[in-house]
This record gives sequence, structure tokens and C-alpha cells, in this order.
Amino acid sequence: MRIPLTKYGLPQVVVFPALALALMAALAWLFAPALWLAPLEIVLGLVVVWMFSFFRDPRREILRDEKTLFSPADGKVTDISVLDEGGGLGQRALRIGIFLSVFNVHINRAPCSVKIDRITYKKGAFKNAMSAESGRVNESNDLLMTRLAQPADRLLVRQISGAIARHIVCAAKEGAEYAQGESFGMIKFGSRTELYLPTSEGGRYDVVVKIGDAVRAGLSPLIRYR
Repeated sequence: MRIPLTKYGLPQVVVFPALALALMAALAWLFAPALWLAPLEIVLGLVVVWMFSFFRDPRREILRDEKTLFSPADGKVTDISVLDEGGGLGQRALRIGIFLSVFNVHINRAPCSVKIDRITYKKGAFKNAMSAESGRVNESNDLLMTRLAQPADRLLVRQISGAIARHIVCAAKEGAEYAQGESFGMIKFGSRTELYLPTSEGGRYDVVVKIGDAVRAGLSPLIRYR
């Protein structure tokens, strides 16, 4: 039976709940039946539930449509903009920013079938990931990739740490190929993910999301090629 927890959560998914449960047991042994103990135990129990929830990896029937770029992350679309510097693509690019709260699934997925060309990690700050500025100044990890279907655009997915998130996990390797919706990592705990692609000169594609939309990785379409 598949356990719906991500391997990218190790070791925290084991260590943190174990420490919390050990603390609950120690408090119960030392201080029962103190009146303040029950509320504290409830709070600690909710923390344990949240820890397991954060590292969840629910089974998903990934959609297959190579004319569509699906969301690389769960969360809310916070900005859609065109950047002249291209965010690492080396050309003018469209950027779609997605904010992940601590209650979202944090698995990152390939927006389409791709080959990983280059992975670049950058140290940085840990500012609020709701801001588009965080993509420039925060700790981040860039995955430059090429679509395996036509048009063979170069894309970039940027994993960005936030004010709470302090650790980026990227299991992808340069030269590896990933199927549409295949997972390649996560960001712990609350973060931002950005998708960059060349601007639609001549109207090659349509943006099918708007700011404020809730999206799910591998399921929610962001871009649809014509």
C-alpha cells in the first residue's frame, strides 16, 4: 500500500513528529493531571497532524496534454508579468508566480514533458514569498528545461524559499527527462514557484489563468498552445 507522504520530506517527516510525540508523552508523565496539560497536548497533537499534512503526497491522475503547460506547484497565482531580462531564459519572457502557503501540497512537478538542461542554485534572503520581488532576492533553485513536444520552447521553473521555508529539495538531474506532471522536488515550509516561458510573439499560446486563481500541480492548466 502506498503511503501518501513524500520521500522529499525526509528526514523531517519522521524526526519532527517523533520529537513532538515524545514531548507529549513526557509532559503527560511528568505533569498529569494538571489542568493546563490537556490544552497543551491538544495543540501539540494538532502540530503533529499539520506536520504529516505538510509532507503529504496525494495520489493524482496527472493530465496528459502536451499543448498545455500545467502548474508546477499547488497554491495561488499572485502575479503574471512580462520581463525583458527573461528570468534566466536569456530573452523576453512571461512569468507566472505561484505562492504556496504552509497548508498547500508542496510537491513540484514538470509543467510538460521536458529535458533538464541546467540546474542553478542561488543563496539569498528569506523574504515573504507572496511578493514577486522574492524571486529575485531569495534563496532559489532554477531548472532550465526544454519541451520535448513542439514547439520546443525553453522553459524555466524557479523554486523559491520564503520567510518560513528554509530548504529547497531538487531531485532532478541535468540531462534527465521528465514526463508531464512528474514530481522533481519540493520546498519546505511555505514558498513560491515561478514558471518562465518565451513571450507569445504572434499569439502562439493563451494564458488560461488569472491572478488570484487557486492551482494544483499537474492538474491546473496555465498556458495552452494554439
